[in-house]
Amino acid sequence: MSAYVVCCRGIVWREALRFLHQRGRFVSALVRPLLWLFIFAAGFRQVLGVSIVPPYVTYILYEVYITPGLVGMILLFNGMQSSLSMVYDRETGTMKTLLVSPLPRWFLLVSKLVAGVAVGILQVYVFFVIAWFWDVKPPWEGYLYVLPALILAGLMLGALGMLLSSLVQQLENFAGIMNFVIFPMYFASSALYPLWRVQESSPLLYTICLFNPFTHAVELVRFALYRQFNLEAFAIVLGCTIAFLGAAILAYDPSRGLISRKRQAA
Repeated sequence: MSAYVVCCRGIVWREALRFLHQRGRFVSALVRPLLWLFIFAAGFRQVLGVSIVPPYVTYILYEVYITPGLVGMILLFNGMQSSLSMVYDRETGTMKTLLVSPLPRWFLLVSKLVAGVAVGILQVYVFFVIAWFWDVKPPWEGYLYVLPALILAGLMLGALGMLLSSLVQQLENFAGIMNFVIFPMYFASSALYPLWRVQESSPLLYTICLFNPFTHAVELVRFALYRQFNLEAFAIVLGCTIAFLGAAILAYDPSRGLISRKRQAA
């Protein structure tokens, strides 16, 4: 057990050091959601200014509504950035050194995933502090209630990024895959607008939003931030986390996964 603890701590500490040395990564992770909060929300306020949807019990500003979606944006981009670093480590040989460890491969991948989630949650709480000065002020207890939701949502999005990282061999190819995943997942969700508005304009897009796991990650965070539990969102996010992580572990298996097939094809 001590070997497992030392290994997990080392992976998490390495990811934390990398994050501290890459200050631009921290700034860029906050610039995107802050632009939406400060600039785009002001423009959309007249169109989608107020809305009464669960878990809200009164009229809210558009800035308040999109905050959980912006939190999801941080976790989504962080999950993809962590997976991008895995592709880089695989090219430089660092990942190969890690994966030949005598510890189980699934444990190494889970430790890498946990390290990325920890970094993402730190970014989310910094964003919460900045948003508080912009009058986005959920109940104080919500900042504690939302932590398990952030962990689960971060695990799901990080596992998805890990699965995608197994599909590419070169670093430059991963950027294109990120664009084909991030933007459809983000815009075809409840992050920027309530689903009932989407249903009014496009039933097909509404159906796509319902099948988008990112929608349920955002709703899980939204309800938790206001001290409520969304059972449906929790079940879907948990199921997707297990499916994505299981597929990623299988893909990184040298005897059965996608990595093995690529070597045979080469």
